[in-house]
Amino acid sequence: MTRRIAEIVCILILTFGLYTMLKICTSKNDASKAIPASQIQLDGKMTPEALLALGRLGDPQVSPDGQRILYGVSYTDVKQNRSCRQLFLCNLDGSGKVQLTKDGASLSNARWISDRQIVFLQKGQVWTAKVRGGKLCSRRQLSDVEGGISEFSLSPDFSKILYISTVKGSVNTPADVYPDLAKAEAYTAEGLMHRHWDHWVTEIPHSYVADFSLNAKKGVTRASSTDLLGADCPFELPTEPFSGIEQLCWSPDGKYIAYSCRTKTGKDYAFSTNTDIYIYSLADGKTVQVTNGGGYDTDPIWSPDGSFIAWVSMARDGYEADQQTLKTARVWFNEDGVSVGSIENASGDFKYNVAGPCFAADGNIWFNALTEGLQAIYKAEYVVVDDDRCAGDDSPEEKPFWNIVRMTAEDDWHDYGTPFHVDGETVYATAQSMMRPAELAKVNLSDKSLEFITDENGHIFDQIEEPRMEARQIKTVDGKDMLTWVIYPPQFDPSKTYPGITICLGGPQGTISQSWSYRWCYRLMAEQGYVVVLPNRRGTTAFGQEWTEQISGDYAGLNIEDYKSAARALKAEPYVGKMAATGASYGGYSVYFLAGHNEDDLFDCFIAHAGIFNEEQMYYSTEEMWFPEFDNGGLGKGYLSGSPWSKEPKAQYHYAHSPHLFVQNWHTPILCIHGAMDFRIPYEQGMAAFNCAQMMGVPSKMVIFPDENHWILKPQNALYWHREYFAWLDQWCR
Repeated sequence: MTRRIAEIVCILILTFGLYTMLKICTSKNDASKAIPASQIQLDGKMTPEALLALGRLGDPQVSPDGQRILYGVSYTDVKQNRSCRQLFLCNLDGSGKVQLTKDGASLSNARWISDRQIVFLQKGQVWTAKVRGGKLCSRRQLSDVEGGISEFSLSPDFSKILYISTVKGSVNTPADVYPDLAKAEAYTAEGLMHRHWDHWVTEIPHSYVADFSLNAKKGVTRASSTDLLGADCPFELPTEPFSGIEQLCWSPDGKYIAYSCRTKTGKDYAFSTNTDIYIYSLADGKTVQVTNGGGYDTDPIWSPDGSFIAWVSMARDGYEADQQTLKTARVWFNEDGVSVGSIENASGDFKYNVAGPCFAADGNIWFNALTEGLQAIYKAEYVVVDDDRCAGDDSPEEKPFWNIVRMTAEDDWHDYGTPFHVDGETVYATAQSMMRPAELAKVNLSDKSLEFITDENGHIFDQIEEPRMEARQIKTVDGKDMLTWVIYPPQFDPSKTYPGITICLGGPQGTISQSWSYRWCYRLMAEQGYVVVLPNRRGTTAFGQEWTEQISGDYAGLNIEDYKSAARALKAEPYVGKMAATGASYGGYSVYFLAGHNEDDLFDCFIAHAGIFNEEQMYYSTEEMWFPEFDNGGLGKGYLSGSPWSKEPKAQYHYAHSPHLFVQNWHTPILCIHGAMDFRIPYEQGMAAFNCAQMMGVPSKMVIFPDENHWILKPQNALYWHREYFAWLDQWCR
């Protein structure tokens, strides 16, 4: 009997063990399975769950024969708390869409090798596969780079690969110095710029070039590659934290690489935005410097014939929101190497910021520009004319110049990405709006009409009614017109009363344009029954440099009044009742400042995400010192001119109006949200604001995400963020 009981116990133990192993394996397998497109069912209203269910489309690439588009779509599984990116293919007109992959690991950076073969990144390595029958076949791993590859670019003849990986940074861990302390955890720095936004600088990006062959299995290794800067060089290439492979560009003959780099470290880096353009020769490893000094010089591109390069430039060092102009320079090749001609301003007196330039086959440059609240597509046409206007000059001289032409309609309420294909009278790009995320689209240049090629999320949006949106010009306190987008709830009835939300923009330099956000989704807010007010206050970048630059040194001034002007204008409408003010980053600063200056109870509740509360502490603890140096009142007047101890009047005014100095006036309910991994605006700022609200007896709540940075990115965290956001608004505004 005892033996039988023992046998039963053993069977139960083995069964339980087998069940546990199967459960673990199933869990692991679930995490490695592909995430399909969501088939979420909605009850006539968009929800935070629906926002996370949307497919996120991007990185379109046209096949060499110009007939098909390769692109990626990311899908999110909230239960698994992860996203996964798949590859898709469609014809140029959008027909014949097929899903090429159904992998459990994301595929990215996919590029054509031929009309039937691609290369791509997966799990940090380069792979190749053939496109056959709507699937990827014969996959082979082509790289085995220690530490992995984040992005890559192939030379025009596919014989070389340029890729980004990492090397040791300036910050040490205990094991870097004492190998016997492998389990100790600490960061040791001996200079500034020791962290970027959400990570310590234990590693920095470098760019490598190597021979490339589709027949060499795992042939690309660190040992077979050449570091463009040299292994011991302390500079970043590309520049942290947001730059990528777009900062390096192959010449048409594949013999040279133009790139943007900031050749600074430590304190020099922390106080400077000066990146320069360089040209690297693969033949001898020599580098020629194209620009010298100023601010950001980025996004270098080569003309199709290799005769000149172009790039985006800012004139002033230390000012990250200076006007972005389009610069060009002639390039000559000879036995001694590369020679570069004088630098020309191709954008001339163009009022707006140039972004994302690319060359077309005819030598014209296409680019984007935020223009009066819309991100439009422009073309810079290279024109040569005979100029005989000089008195007494009988021989006309050829005078080349660039003629800037807007290619999308002024009343087209969409934001466009950089064109990825130009075919006669049709230009192809991604297009998005506040109503829908990015899709592939084409613009007929003859009449500027827009047609969408894809409809990735149509099955979701077809279940809900699209809110009405309008563009209003609201008078500011100094009599200027301010573009303010207003989104009304679905089935809006002006005879009813709705709560409102005034959105305080981050930046502080930025624009509320027709862009889609998966974090601050304005349509989602309207779908919850709110009138959403979106003022393009002083400091926004789509209305000329004077409007942009006014905010620097005047955080507490006119832009704050702009918010109030917009809120008052909408509250004067009979259909708007209570009004909230919400914002992130500089928008969070605005919320904290408004909380101390809400004497007339214009706002009924506040939400600040990752906001600046104490300007002095922010100066002492942030990492990119050029930002507070200029914007806090230094205005480029010299080293430390924007510091808390500066004698500059603008700096003294700035710190005297820090939001934390007005907490004695706080009386309006406030929600403070922050990510503990936010190094740009450290989370103590949000915690301090909450503590003050509590001490003042103000209804308040704090949400800290221990594993998030300046943005809330993990799916379940994002869903929690949205639920808390709307719960707070509903509690105090309905």
